[in-house]
Amino acid sequence: MALNTESQAYIGDIMYQGLSARFDFENTFVIVVSGALWNPCGHMLLNTGGYGGWYFHVAERKGNPRFMRENGYRRYLQEHKKQELRRTRVHIPNPQGAQRKLDELLAKQWSWFVLPHNCASFVEDVVRAGGSSAGLYFNCPSLERFE
Repeated sequence: MALNTESQAYIGDIMYQGLSARFDFENTFVIVVSGALWNPCGHMLLNTGGYGGWYFHVAERKGNPRFMRENGYRRYLQEHKKQELRRTRVHIPNPQGAQRKLDELLAKQWSWFVLPHNCASFVEDVVRAGGSSAGLYFNCPSLERFE
């Protein structure tokens, strides 16, 4: 179940209860969108299932990770005046490992520490738990490729 009680621009919903359905890690993408004016590095989200699938990210300095479906993702882009810069497919050899890590991260609060513990490291944690070695070297999504 999800609930978004914030009156500000939409950032997604909090997953208060796990879903019985597993996410489609056979179609996993890393999404890079433009950042705020003060953030030249942009912002990174995880997408499972491709277009029409699920989107996950951390968007607060201290708060729970958020999820969105396709319509929520489009709303998020519009309300924050963001543009999708890049969508990169990532091979996940161990979907169960990625699912466990995502479930774990969605269930607890996230504290954002600029570069070492940010939106990119959230995505990296999930894909690496799924057996992928892809990631960023500098944790600056708009300036480097997720490889």
